[in-house]
This record gives sequence, C-alpha cells and structure tokens, in this order.
Amino acid sequence: MSRIGKIPIPLPAAVKVKIAGRKVLVEGPKGKLDFDLPRRISLTVDAKRILVNREGDDSEARAFHGLSRSILFNLVKGVSDGYVMKLEIQGVGFKAAVQGKCVNLSLGYSHPILYPIPDQVKVSVQDNTKLTVEGPSKQLVGQVASEIRSYYPPEPYKGKGVRYVGEKVLRKEGKTVQ
Repeated sequence: MSRIGKIPIPLPAAVKVKIAGRKVLVEGPKGKLDFDLPRRISLTVDAKRILVNREGDDSEARAFHGLSRSILFNLVKGVSDGYVMKLEIQGVGFKAAVQGKCVNLSLGYSHPILYPIPDQVKVSVQDNTKLTVEGPSKQLVGQVASEIRSYYPPEPYKGKGVRYVGEKVLRKEGKTVQ
C-alpha cells in the first residue's frame, strides 16, 4: 500500500463531493473544483471522509494512488480554506497595481506589464509593493505567482526584482576597482 494513498481525507462539514463517472466534483465555500480520476483508481465517499483505492499492485497503479490522494486532499483544502501566496517587489520605482481584471506591473522596463488575472484567482496589492495571490486551486495560485515573478526574478547583485515573501536571494559581490 502507498503510505500517502492509504490515509483517508477528512471532509469538513461545508464541503460536498460528487462523483460523476471518472470526474470528481468538490464544492465548498471558497469555490468549485473538479478532478479526472486516473484509470484503475476509485473512490469511496463517506459522510466524514474520502478513501482512495487502487486496482492492482503494479508501479503505475501505486504511483497514481498517492498522486490522486494528494490532489484530492488539495482540492478539499482549497474549497474549504483556500490557498495564499505572497510576493514582494524590491527596487527603486518598482510597483504594482490592480486595474480591473489585470495587474499592472512597473518593473523598470520601458513599458508597463499587464498580467490578466484568471477567474478563480484574486490578486490584491498593499503599499504598491506587496502582492497577495489567493484562490481555491493550489496549482493555479502557484502558477499565477510564478508567472508574475518571472517578469523580473530577483537578480543577485542588487537584489532587485519580484520575489516570494521569505525567499533568500544569494547576493554576489560586484566588480572591484584596483
């Protein structure tokens, strides 16, 4: 048995799980998410928990057993609590603002960068330099934060750029004049 796959997923009271064929629909106060079950993986839903079962004991079935359980756990946690990632912008004149369904990033380029915000994700900006990305999908929240960071990753000489809160940037020494 997979160590991860055999652990039951607890269901909070506000979360509803429906199974339609191979598709699992998870609904809660933060939103709705769905997941297509891999072949040879099945679910058992009780009132208080979800059990993920596998058919067979080969390497493919074992791999999808733990993966499916982890993805379903993330879906349940996302629709009940949600996920948050925080970014910070460092650099003179670097700033961000939310304008409708876009994030306007001024990162030292000759033009502003407009990043469209996906439907299930909410982006907010505090003090022009602190961004908060929130949503029910762990994958989508991480992808949005990663794409915003990719416009100007922190550089090693002055430390300017967009970074995750708490991210350590390895600084390099510049050229020395002799």
